[in-house]
Amino acid sequence: MKGRVLSVASECVPFVKTGGLADVVGALPQALAAVGWEMKVLIPAYRALRPLLEKMDAVLHEPGLFGGDGTVYAGRVEGIDLLVLDAPHLYDRDGGPYGGPGGDWWDNPQRFAALSWMGARIAREGIAGWRPDVLHAHDWQGGFAPAYLAYQGAGAVKSVITVHNIAFQGWAPSSLMTELRLPAAQFHPAGLEYYGGLSSLKAGLVTADWITTVSPTYAAELMRPEFGMGLQGVIAARSARVSGILNGVDTAIWSPEAEAVPFSVKAMAGKAEARATLCADFGLDVPGPLAIVVSRLTDQKGIDLLPHVVPEFIAAGGGLIVLGSGDPALEAAVRGLADDHPGRVAVRIGYNEALSHQMFAGADAVLVPSRFEPCGLTQMYGLRYGTVPVVAATGGLADTVIGVSPATLAAGVATGVVFHPTDALAFGQALTKLVELYGQPKLWAQVQKNAMMHPVGWETSAAAYAALYGRLLA
Repeated sequence: MKGRVLSVASECVPFVKTGGLADVVGALPQALAAVGWEMKVLIPAYRALRPLLEKMDAVLHEPGLFGGDGTVYAGRVEGIDLLVLDAPHLYDRDGGPYGGPGGDWWDNPQRFAALSWMGARIAREGIAGWRPDVLHAHDWQGGFAPAYLAYQGAGAVKSVITVHNIAFQGWAPSSLMTELRLPAAQFHPAGLEYYGGLSSLKAGLVTADWITTVSPTYAAELMRPEFGMGLQGVIAARSARVSGILNGVDTAIWSPEAEAVPFSVKAMAGKAEARATLCADFGLDVPGPLAIVVSRLTDQKGIDLLPHVVPEFIAAGGGLIVLGSGDPALEAAVRGLADDHPGRVAVRIGYNEALSHQMFAGADAVLVPSRFEPCGLTQMYGLRYGTVPVVAATGGLADTVIGVSPATLAAGVATGVVFHPTDALAFGQALTKLVELYGQPKLWAQVQKNAMMHPVGWETSAAAYAALYGRLLA
C-alpha cells in the first residue's frame, strides 16, 4: 500500500446523490485501490442513511458537536470503506442534504462545519487504528476541514481540496467565527474573510496544501473573473499549487455492451436497433440525426438556447429528445418545442436512470451547450456510446471532446462537434455541422468509432490523484 486517504464529502454514490460530486466520491476509492492507495469516505448520516448505522460500528464520539453529540460509525458498505457521522440534531430531518421545502437549511454552516471538524479530528488522531496520510476535502461542504487541520496542527498529514463547482461557496456571516471554532486572528483578506463574511470554500482554498478541480481547462478558467465568481484572485495567488484532474465514468455501469440491445465499436448493429426502438417509444420519425439532452434545465447548461436553434435543426432533418428538470420557465420552453414539432421533438420532465441509458444507446448525438462546465459526465457517456457530443468549448467539455475540423478529420481523430462562444449563433452553426457530418456515412462512422475508443474511465484520473498524493507526501 502506498498511502491512506480520508475523503470528506457531503455526497457519495450509491448512498446519497444530488449531482456529479457523488459520482466522483463514490468512484475514487475503488479506482485508487487499483493503484495501491487506500481511501475511506466520511459523509453525514442523513435521515435516509440512518439504517446503515445498524450494520456499522461506532468508533469515535464527539460530545457537543455544534449543538449536540456526534458519533462516527465505520464499516465496509457497497464496496466502500465508509465512515458515517451520526449527529441527529444536524442531519436527521426530512428533505435533501442541503435543504427542505422552505429552501436551504438555516444551519448549513454548522452542519458542514461539523463534518469538516470530524474529518480534521480523524486526520490528526486516526480512527480505530487507522490514520490517513492525506485529507481530501470536496467542495464547500468539506472546505473547513483543511482549515481546522491547519489551524490546530496538521503534523505529517497533508490536505487537498477539490473544487467541483465554484458557484457554491458556503457563505456564512462573520458573527459565526467563534461558533464555528475558527480563530479570530485569521479573519483578514488573506485568510478567512470573504467580502465581510466567511466562505468555507475559501477557507479550504487558502489552507489546503493543494487545490484540484475536475478538468485542466476549468482550473485555468477559475483564475478569470467570468468563471471564478469572486474567488479568482484566491486561486490565482495559489496557481503553483492548482491542478486540473478530469473525472472519469464507471465503464461497467455505462457500457454499450451491457445495454438491452448490446453493441460495440466492432459491432454497431445494435445501436441502429436501439435508435429504432427509442424513436418508436417516443413516437418520433427522424430522417436526420437524433439528438438528446440529458441535463438539469438551467441557464448554466445553456438550455435557454434550445428554442433559438432547434427549429432550424428540425427543418434540416434532425430530431430531439429532452430528459431533465429545473427552471419552470425552461421546462415550459422545451415542452413548447415538443408541441410545435410533434413527431420530431419529445420531452420528459424529471430524471430516470434507465431511460437515460436507453437514450444514450439509441441517439446519434448528445447536446451539451453549457456556459460553464467544471468537468461534465454527459459528454463522456456520449463518447462511450458513440453518441456524438456537440459541446461548448469550456471546462471539461473542451478537455474531453476533439472537435470536427478539416485538420482533425484528415488526421482521423475527431470525436465530436465543439463550438465557441456559447451563444445561439455558434450553437446553430454546430448543429448545421452535425447534420452535414451525419449526411456523410463514412465520416460519421469514423467519428463514432473515434468517440467510442476515447478513454473515459477512471484509470488515468486515479493515477493522477495517486501521483499528486505521492508528491505531497514526498
